[in-house]
Amino acid sequence: MVAGRWDPGLYLVTDQALAGDRSVQEIVGAALRGGVTMVQLREKERDTRSFVALAQQLGAELRSRGVPLIINDRLDVALAAGASGVHIGQQDMPYGQARRILGPEAIIGLSVETLEQAEEAEQLDCDYLGVSPIFPTPTKTDVGTSWGLEGLRTLRRRSAKVLVAIGGINADNAAAVLDAGADGIAVVSAICASREPEAAARALWQTIQRHRRRSP
Repeated sequence: MVAGRWDPGLYLVTDQALAGDRSVQEIVGAALRGGVTMVQLREKERDTRSFVALAQQLGAELRSRGVPLIINDRLDVALAAGASGVHIGQQDMPYGQARRILGPEAIIGLSVETLEQAEEAEQLDCDYLGVSPIFPTPTKTDVGTSWGLEGLRTLRRRSAKVLVAIGGINADNAAAVLDAGADGIAVVSAICASREPEAAARALWQTIQRHRRRSP
């Protein structure tokens, strides 16, 4: 599903720690060449000033390519950098307040970790649900049980929202996640930790394109 002006198909979530000695800019640039369609800047260790500076730099590059920049959690950074939107979790600012602050044009995604949370989110006008985690992953340790493919299928049957799956997704299981009902896949280590992030992104993007050609 392409949601109007943006495509959730291949959604990169940054992680400087996983990038090692490479910069976030380097990883994002390579991922863009490989086919990434959205980028979420998640940099919890940065101070606000450097976070805003990085978001402004990446935002300019992404806008030139028509790719949205989403900021994890920090509405202040999103506003200061002119980002496309934010992604918030269950413990972050309530969705309604985030929408009032950012306005109707912002892209706002909301993490859901249970069917109950997803059902509550169905009543909101959020742009997508981040279904987290699909599989166990070391980059997401503050959640309960994983959705698994069957949980994702169940959610797909019950939800009319754009579903972006995240958590333990890589080239080996991406097709199964898409077949289970995800509109897009979000990845962290599959690209950020790869020694060849462009090739890693391209392999995932090719999987998404094959799935879309098969889908009605």
